[in-house]
Amino acid sequence: MFPALPFPRTTGAPSAARPSPGTRAGAVAAGAVVALTTGCGILSPAQNGDMPDDINVTSPLMQEGEPLPAAYSCEGAAETTAEGGDDTGDSEDPAEAQQAYSPPLSWSGLPDEAGSIALVVDDPQVAQVFWVVYDLDPELVELRQNTVPADAKQGQNSIGESAYDPPCPEPDEAYEYRFTVYALRGPLDLPEGATLSASLEAIADQAVARGSLVTRSE
Repeated sequence: MFPALPFPRTTGAPSAARPSPGTRAGAVAAGAVVALTTGCGILSPAQNGDMPDDINVTSPLMQEGEPLPAAYSCEGAAETTAEGGDDTGDSEDPAEAQQAYSPPLSWSGLPDEAGSIALVVDDPQVAQVFWVVYDLDPELVELRQNTVPADAKQGQNSIGESAYDPPCPEPDEAYEYRFTVYALRGPLDLPEGATLSASLEAIADQAVARGSLVTRSE
């Protein structure tokens, strides 16, 4: 259904500086309101109680219940030569080296009827969505670090970007970061950069199974 293409895209561009959690509060709150008022229940597993949690989600660089590595948050620089990453270490601008990457993920246990895969990365406690990816090939079993397959699409996150938004936890506060893989009946009828509400509603409508890897803040 989805031909394998040889040139995956990176999940985001380097940023000279990440805004602090305080300066992002307005945008995050607006995104959270949108997510919570869609009625799709995708941020609250209990609302989709009949959906099986049969998908096993893992990562070679993250562990269930353990802190999210700094390279995947706004707090630290990514190791550009890590497994699956793009080698951007030739940049002469030190600020550009401070790039947080999306982490590598693997999954198994998709149902036979899966026609596509979607990924949602969120903090369910504050209803903030960091990343939405959909129209992933149902034969795919992993996402490499900092890449999205060329035939997949990224929707907007809570701050309105169609990219991975690295979490920026407030100091001394506990946060939970959930990487949820959804098996869908088929591809979504949505363009690249669909609004958060549209993508979450479409994913919830098409989802037949799911599974999550949950990390936390330090």
